[in-house]
Amino acid sequence: MRLARLLAVATLLLTTAACTDAAPEAKPSATPTPPPTASPAPQPPANGCYDLAYAAAIAATSDAKPVPCRTAHTARTYFVGPAATLTPSGHLLAVDSERVRNQMATECPRRFAAYVGGSREQRRLSMLSAIWFGPSLEESDAGQSWVRCDVIALAAEGRLARLGGTLKKVLDSEAGRDRWGRCATAKPGSRGAQQVICSARSSWRAVATLDVKGLRQARAAGSACEDRVRDLADDKLTFTWGWTPPTRAQWRAGQHYGFCWAPKGQ
Repeated sequence: MRLARLLAVATLLLTTAACTDAAPEAKPSATPTPPPTASPAPQPPANGCYDLAYAAAIAATSDAKPVPCRTAHTARTYFVGPAATLTPSGHLLAVDSERVRNQMATECPRRFAAYVGGSREQRRLSMLSAIWFGPSLEESDAGQSWVRCDVIALAAEGRLARLGGTLKKVLDSEAGRDRWGRCATAKPGSRGAQQVICSARSSWRAVATLDVKGLRQARAAGSACEDRVRDLADDKLTFTWGWTPPTRAQWRAGQHYGFCWAPKGQ
């Protein structure tokens, strides 16, 4: 009888222990926090203006901060877009790769032509030109991939002019071509003559361009300028003309043409 009671107590204890060791009721898990969304990589402002020195304007990258366009500035952005860093096969290229550099050297001049207007000849005869920048290697590593196209104007060799007024389609008008044209302080090629923007004091003006096939032939090619200047002169029998072929540095940079010149008011 005692043995039966002990067995009953043992059974009760085992049952209680089994109930006590049961797994606790599961609590609902918290909703997982989604990973933070990456902010888009910053790009330069599409309508930015910059106060650059000449050396900074011809660099491959720029760390200059934009300034209000109503204040003094020497560079004005006319296009910002993505850089062609992804090949059709999905391969990622560096921002300083040849393919990206070629994109900048093609797209920015093409968009420059549409922006400032005028014919190809009129754009050549102006002191306005296109420059372009990409992100630095550090900016590229941070996810930036863009091309920025700016317009500048040379005041004289190695010096930028201040930009003012509207530049969109500016070369479509005679006033715009007169203001931003290419002039010289004396007959180009003569002692002390400097090429300057036509809004500065000057006595000669570039009136036409001539394509040349090579630097060796360039100097003699200017004889064709005589006919070009005669067509523009008021007096077809008495007129003066000049010719400046491209320099070796200009030729390497892609300028395969020279300038025909005439005195202002001729």
